[in-house]
Amino acid sequence: MQCRTAVLRTPLLLAGLSMLAGLDAALILLGVAAPVTTDGLPEVHGMVMTLGFVGTLVCLERAVALARSVGFLAPGLLGAGSLLVLTPLPLAVGRVALVLGMVGMCAIYVPLWRRQRDHAVLVQALGSVLGLGAATMWLGGLEIAPMLPWLAGFLVLTIAGERLELARLAMGPAAGPTLVLLSTALLAATVASLLWPVAGCPLFGLALAALTGWLLRHDVAWRTIRAVDVTRFMAAGMLAGYFWLLVAASTWVLHGQALAGAAYDVVIHATFLGFTISMIMAHAPVILPAVLRRSMPYHRTLWLPLVLLHGSLALRLWLGDSLGAETAWRVGGALNVAALLLFFGLAASLVLVYGPRRGRLTVRERAA
Repeated sequence: MQCRTAVLRTPLLLAGLSMLAGLDAALILLGVAAPVTTDGLPEVHGMVMTLGFVGTLVCLERAVALARSVGFLAPGLLGAGSLLVLTPLPLAVGRVALVLGMVGMCAIYVPLWRRQRDHAVLVQALGSVLGLGAATMWLGGLEIAPMLPWLAGFLVLTIAGERLELARLAMGPAAGPTLVLLSTALLAATVASLLWPVAGCPLFGLALAALTGWLLRHDVAWRTIRAVDVTRFMAAGMLAGYFWLLVAASTWVLHGQALAGAAYDVVIHATFLGFTISMIMAHAPVILPAVLRRSMPYHRTLWLPLVLLHGSLALRLWLGDSLGAETAWRVGGALNVAALLLFFGLAASLVLVYGPRRGRLTVRERAA
């Protein structure tokens, strides 16, 4: 038991440190006071948050599902790689670790697929391939902006597969094949966005909008939003996340390739904050107990960071980016950081206070 706890704690610690480093870089980019100020930190902000923080958490959850010790090497490499790019070591050292971590993540899906030839696993595996592609291109020297659809596709397909896995009964028997088809279209559009950006980026936006619209139409969150307590909290987080993903998709369709400026800020933060972080918040009461085997009881204070996240994001992207109010953009960005810190602080407190012990999730909890 002590060995398993150590194996779990190490990637979690690395993910947490990656998040803190990424949030510190976000404050520097916003031009506000940050605890640590270094020249190189803002340049790696995107990869640290996407592969180092979110990627490590996702990979850890898949390693727990695999239930083999070797599987925990992949999240460890992702977390370590994101921190290595912050050290005085050559940047290539951390980038290689990230590539190896993504290779390991892709490898985890092979035995998971053999165990049960499931459409949800296939969709998540496609997402990990996009993540590996992004890590490999970064190792080769490509800047983050042109490969933004690859990082977005990694997160979107991973979460889409997770939704299918958790709510397949409510989505119906045709949900799996349909989602695989939509995911394949998104994968093809992602490649096109890099090879032929003028036509490929709007195409990526259309494929992303189609996938998001399908998820929005078939997700059980439409019904569970009428429930109470944790079920309603989860549904609200998911529906809000879908809204922001549609905002990102629309921006890609209308503006094409976004390399800088307001459109770039919108597609990044609507996808990585509005969608991804909102989905993490929504699924935390289900996923954290599955990973940690410790209960995370629902408490109404969890609404505070969720509302703060979406309110501050609206302030940043609407008043800040769309209307050009720099103060609103800066304040909204700082509140984005506060929302993440508040949520993970509350989540950690609830897990620790509630105490040990958590068995497998019930069917009803997994369908939430």
